[in-house]
Amino acid sequence: MDRHRVALRLRGGAGRILLFGLPLAYFGLFFAYPVGSILGRGLWPGGDLDLSPVGDVFGRDDLRGVLWFTVWQAAVSTLLTLVLAMPAAYVIARYRFRGRTLARALMTVPFVLPSVLVASAFRALGFEESLLAVLLAHAFFNYAVVVRVVGGLWTHLDPRQEEAARVLGAGPLRAFMQVTLPALRPAIAAAASIVYLFSFTSIGVILILGGSRRATLETEIYRYSFNLLDLRTGAALSIVQLLAVIALLTVMWWFGRRHCAALSLASANEITRRPTTRADRTIVAVVLASTAIFLAVPLMVLVVRSFDTPDGLGLDFYRGLGDVHAGSVLFVSPLEAIRNSVLYALATVGIAVVVGGAAAFAIARSRLGAALDLALALPLGVSAVTVGFGFLISFDEGILDLRASWAIVPIAHALIAIPFVVFVVVPVLQSVDPRMRQAAAVLGASPRAVWREIDLPIASRGMLVAAGFAFAVSLGEFGATAFVSVARPDSPTLPVVIFRLLGTQGAENFGVAMAAGAILMILATAAVLAIERVRVGEVGTF
Repeated sequence: MDRHRVALRLRGGAGRILLFGLPLAYFGLFFAYPVGSILGRGLWPGGDLDLSPVGDVFGRDDLRGVLWFTVWQAAVSTLLTLVLAMPAAYVIARYRFRGRTLARALMTVPFVLPSVLVASAFRALGFEESLLAVLLAHAFFNYAVVVRVVGGLWTHLDPRQEEAARVLGAGPLRAFMQVTLPALRPAIAAAASIVYLFSFTSIGVILILGGSRRATLETEIYRYSFNLLDLRTGAALSIVQLLAVIALLTVMWWFGRRHCAALSLASANEITRRPTTRADRTIVAVVLASTAIFLAVPLMVLVVRSFDTPDGLGLDFYRGLGDVHAGSVLFVSPLEAIRNSVLYALATVGIAVVVGGAAAFAIARSRLGAALDLALALPLGVSAVTVGFGFLISFDEGILDLRASWAIVPIAHALIAIPFVVFVVVPVLQSVDPRMRQAAAVLGASPRAVWREIDLPIASRGMLVAAGFAFAVSLGEFGATAFVSVARPDSPTLPVVIFRLLGTQGAENFGVAMAAGAILMILATAAVLAIERVRVGEVGTF
């Protein structure tokens, strides 16, 4: 018996090493190495460390202004997103109504669209380059984060505490402010951190809607590293951004760990109710109508513009998808780009599910999982310019020469998709009753058999949901792809082609870009709807 237990511990230890080793090896090779390479070339130009460019970021008036604008526009974007999306989070969390699943899915569509397409939708709506356009586009893009993260907790928040406050004489507003809002604080903080992170590192929205007078750290990293080839300044800006992201993720993790333990939670079926009263029906109708106006109108305008040809409504722009700028070395047929995007997305799913799945099992079953979770989330906040440019200068020789390989795109996409796999799968694994594993072990099952017979079947639904998110995220990824695709200009993704078309003068190019965007929107919507069909209950809600 003792020998058997020792063998079980050894096999279990080997399994944990594999679960930790695979994501750490992927993270180290395809994130830490290229990012370190680009930072090293900027800060170790002659073999000696030179941190003076980092000081210049805070010493130069122009760069200090860029840093300040990046910080405060992200803060205002976050506040605006919370104000606009909290009512929708409440309605989705508390009410059961026909079309609820569809409404939640459609609210998620803007989040998985490429930032260039979101910005293009606002341009098609008539917005010029302005701060207002940037803020609204960020709120549009991140709306689903608040609905899903805050709504995910609100769905399980026991309403009897607020009802008790009402019985004791508190009004609706006072009961919400003193009972419900403090309970929602962890989810609000998590959602705000994610929205702030995405707004802080936004590039597509700033490039298209911000104009030359509104630069952020991300756009300046792009300008100095790629346009001016000033790697020292680009690396310094990347370090400042990286430190800010690490600080934000650390505070987010600490806050969540500190405030989640004392919550009174219940089953979603016990909490959600049908809107039976007139007041309930009015709240649901008003919130859904305002949400539809804010989220659907820009996308509907985009679709309408795709049919609005110089000769009237027609399919000319869609026919132009196959031959726009035929013969040019710069432009690739949007139809070919659609095929590239789908193939890249499928490859991304394979990588993200394997690596992210291993990380999810490691995080859910180890005390060291929090550190791995934090590390894997870094690619979401690190400059896409730094990652993409790092790929180009790092993987250029020997067996690591990936610049001309098709695999370089899904490898880069997987860095963004893996955190979403972890976000979805870890809560599913943590919901498994540990007594099931203990009973199987007592009956003689090895750690591998316990994993195969208990954890894996339960996690399979979460894995399917995660695969759907990975597919959708890959379809819409633009930041790193814009730079990685430089090595493969003949095989761009659809967001890159849309950006190229938008950067070229001519009504035909704009119209074809709108047509390509409409197709991308349909693909993203199909992926999100598939996620909702696969998801059981609240499995896969992030």
